[in-house]
Amino acid sequence: MDAPGDLVGRIHQSLRAVAVHEPDGATTTTIAREAGLPRPTVHRLLTSLQGVGLVDRMPDTDHWVLGPELYFLGVATARRYDVTEAALPSVRRLALATGESAFFSARRGEETICLIREDGAFPIRSHVLYEGARFPLGVVSAGMVILAHLPQREVDDYLGAVDLSVEHGAQHTAREIRAHIATTRTNGYAVNPGLVVEGSWGVAAAVFDRAGSPRWALSLTGVEHRFGPDRRPQLGALLLQEAHALSERLARGTAH
Repeated sequence: MDAPGDLVGRIHQSLRAVAVHEPDGATTTTIAREAGLPRPTVHRLLTSLQGVGLVDRMPDTDHWVLGPELYFLGVATARRYDVTEAALPSVRRLALATGESAFFSARRGEETICLIREDGAFPIRSHVLYEGARFPLGVVSAGMVILAHLPQREVDDYLGAVDLSVEHGAQHTAREIRAHIATTRTNGYAVNPGLVVEGSWGVAAAVFDRAGSPRWALSLTGVEHRFGPDRRPQLGALLLQEAHALSERLARGTAH
């Protein structure tokens, strides 16, 4: 029998794997593979979660999807955690002003989660980021800018405990990330020069809570030729302007 901590962790892994495939859902086999768990274990967990409404199964495909009970729980916590209403005007303005895809991401632990995506008018887009996408701190521009604005001791502890190069390549060694952090701190905004997907660039600025901690990020992504050396400072300045205004709105508790 699983210890309580093990069981909760497996449930969490399974729910996260289901969430990645919303709204179409995924098979038990796919979820098990992405959760890193045995298929029989995942099937047993999902069947139990279905019984309390935390997941559901599509009758036409047998794919697992998130259940209605998660929505109700989310509504109950929205007042405490949801800042997307305040962020959406900033994201839309950035997409309109630049023509690029604009995003709002939140830090959760050692990851960033994309909460909002708004595509601009330029027809060629990057698909690295999408709503619900998760990346470790230090990966993609949002994760880089949040990491760069953390206290140095927290940065050192984090980079000493993880090896991002195993999953994300040699461009994400601790040495490379520290170099990006230094540049980010100098500029005020982070640049991802196609490190995750070749040719897909990103720029991000941190959004701070009342205590001055980097909790969120606004970012722009697009194809490489749209992020040339002449334009990057302009994009960075726009992001910093919106990030500063959004930080102030969140501190005041206002949405617009």
